[in-house]
Amino acid sequence: MENTVIPVYLLSGFLGSGKTTLLKRWLEAAERSGRKAAVVMNELGEVNLDGVQLGPDVRMAEMLGGCICCTVRGDLGMEMLKLIDEHHPDLVLVESTGAANPLDIIDAIGDASMLKRMELRQVVTVVDAAHLQDQLSRGKGQTFRLMKEQIRCADALLLNKIDLVTEAEADALERVIREWTPLVRIERTIAADTDIGRLERSNGTGGPAADATSAHKHEDGEAGCTPDCAEHGHDHEQKHAHHHGHEHVMAYTCYVDRPVDSEAFEAMMGRLPDEIYRAKGILTFTDTSARFMFQYAYKQLDLMRIAPQGDVPDVAVFIGEHFERTELEREMLALMNKPI
Repeated sequence: MENTVIPVYLLSGFLGSGKTTLLKRWLEAAERSGRKAAVVMNELGEVNLDGVQLGPDVRMAEMLGGCICCTVRGDLGMEMLKLIDEHHPDLVLVESTGAANPLDIIDAIGDASMLKRMELRQVVTVVDAAHLQDQLSRGKGQTFRLMKEQIRCADALLLNKIDLVTEAEADALERVIREWTPLVRIERTIAADTDIGRLERSNGTGGPAADATSAHKHEDGEAGCTPDCAEHGHDHEQKHAHHHGHEHVMAYTCYVDRPVDSEAFEAMMGRLPDEIYRAKGILTFTDTSARFMFQYAYKQLDLMRIAPQGDVPDVAVFIGEHFERTELEREMLALMNKPI
């Protein structure tokens, strides 16, 4: 096993785009083919809620409370190697938080100490078609720039939730994506439904993973950007200045210690400001004995009845841009019938 090079696939994409759905499909495909997959999941919040959806049997390393390319970046290599040593997987899937710049994660994966054991094969970016359309209409801002960076670093791109835009709108989105990265492979999907085998077999043509092992090292021995990513303005000096495209993104985690009224909760979610574009959590409601996972993305709320494995607390995580945290705390306290 020591001489085996393990393929690594990086799942990138902005918050709520459908990365976890793609991850679940990938794990199912690996299981059907008799292969063992290991997962590194990164969350901005303090609880790995996406990991709850995968079940208790997944070989997984959790990196919580920050972005892989920031506070926990230095631990990425160690966690991946630990997964390999403990579980001997046939492949590793890295799902980064939607606030992460893939350039930094590519550098971390391509660190010289790991190159003998693993190889970055693909950067797969999942894009919410309607959200990209909205960002294009604005044409500026840090979220727009981050989404553009995630797209330009992709070897393969899933233009997801395509059922929420017209065919003409999808065509227009593809034209813009082609302007940003002409050689990326684009597939239109609903619920990230794609041929995983074809995704694995394809070699990168325009993204950074195609040259990850040959171009991820400078003469001085330090990790650097591939030629494709360097076009984005992320040269060696800029990288060592610890650049980031997501410092505007913030997360608020609230632990809920009692059942809450479902109608009051839905009403509160309907009042969330535009600055909060992603939320998720697990809650117990007063009007049912079951526990529910909720997912909120761009004004759409979904509830799913679950039976979480292990000691998973009731919790709500909110992610957005410069939102008013104090007001959100007041809303959550009122929901729990606690003094404000």
